[in-house]
Amino acid sequence: MTLSQAAEGKEYIIKDISTNDEELNAFLFSLGCYRGEPITVISHLKGGCVVSIKDARYNIDTQLASAILI
Repeated sequence: MTLSQAAEGKEYIIKDISTNDEELNAFLFSLGCYRGEPITVISHLKGGCVVSIKDARYNIDTQLASAILI
């Protein structure tokens, strides 16, 4: 399941990041978004979703949310 399909308010564990873009992988890693890390969807928006990673909130777009497997 991808992050864009996740239920709001439920904590998930990131299983994988499915992208071949090394720059994107490095960006996600800098946010603390990597395999084994807990992530929570706060809310779904029209263009993406708001997530909580390590006590910080980020707004990510739909394409990025689809690349994060939980």
